[in-house]
Amino acid sequence: MEFLASAASYIISFLLVLTVLVFVHELGHYWVARRCGVRIEIFSIGFGPEIRGWTDRAGTRWKLSLVPLGGYVKMFGDADAASVTSNPLVGLSPRDVAESFYHKPLAQRAAIVAAGPAANFLFAALVFAGLFVFVGQPFTPPDISAVLPGSAAEKAGLQPGDRILRINGESIERFEEIQRIVQIGLEQPLDIVVRRGSGEIVLRAVPVVVEEVDRLGDKHRVARLGLRAGGVEFVRHDPLTAVWRSVQETYSQTVGTLRAVGQMIAGSRTTEELGGPLRIAQMSGEVVQGGVGSLLVFIAILSINLGLINLFPIPVLDGGHLMFYAIEAVRGQPLGPRAQEYGFRFGLALVLSLAVFATWNDLVHLRVVEFLVGLVT
Repeated sequence: MEFLASAASYIISFLLVLTVLVFVHELGHYWVARRCGVRIEIFSIGFGPEIRGWTDRAGTRWKLSLVPLGGYVKMFGDADAASVTSNPLVGLSPRDVAESFYHKPLAQRAAIVAAGPAANFLFAALVFAGLFVFVGQPFTPPDISAVLPGSAAEKAGLQPGDRILRINGESIERFEEIQRIVQIGLEQPLDIVVRRGSGEIVLRAVPVVVEEVDRLGDKHRVARLGLRAGGVEFVRHDPLTAVWRSVQETYSQTVGTLRAVGQMIAGSRTTEELGGPLRIAQMSGEVVQGGVGSLLVFIAILSINLGLINLFPIPVLDGGHLMFYAIEAVRGQPLGPRAQEYGFRFGLALVLSLAVFATWNDLVHLRVVEFLVGLVT
């Protein structure tokens, strides 16, 4: 019973987090589409049969659907929920033409498609800003309180009392920024400028990469420099400063994610770190137990990842549509229906393959595969 209660808690937490992120993403599409004069037929959270819904004065059907794993905005002029554009309809009234997504100028169609990922990035920045105003931003001065014996930092010549000013040309204000640079770069050499006494010196350190298992049982290749800082403080900012800091945090998280993906492709980072819905559900349940602050940070990071993934130039994703629009802008006309159909088939196959791979990682991580193999051997 305890296992079932825990599983139910994880599932509910996951669905709540996913619902918020999907709503934000689709609201971005909806809001810009309405500003461009496009008629919205359906705004759905989830897929499949409708559970509950209502129709607003503009004729949009807002609904909650049976399968709560995503959502969509259905615009007039789209053939289906995936925003595959239908053939030009014959005999449309002037009003229908004016409100059809298909008949909007290229720039407006691109803006509508890009608005979903943009909403995810904006939402993440707003969440961070709220936290920095009401809770505070983690802030540790970049002063070294201790250097671990035998570490990369000791070999580089770093000493307690040094204050790190720059790493690879990037100014350092908080110790947390040092941790981010080290983790993103893995084995990348670091040119470190430190203040020692009244002068500045330049040192070079190469972090050591080790494999660690986190509290969820996930294996990660992590970089270790071997430094210790003082205690962590939470500095609360005024609203304007919080907004600027939140933009910086959103940018850092985005760059870090892109570098991690690049490292997976290059083979320097294991693809076991790639998680799917089961692992996200597990993490959702864990962070809920950590309090509202931890949950909001988790939601913000997931929102960034959702926005970023949707910008990848893969047909069926928003980035794929933007890629087709870029081709249309160069050619002066859209790709033919057959080329678009093949593109969407390829994109769907790729997305499904990635989903299967990530889910397999989840099953291995949760030891479901090990359990099933044990049943038949």
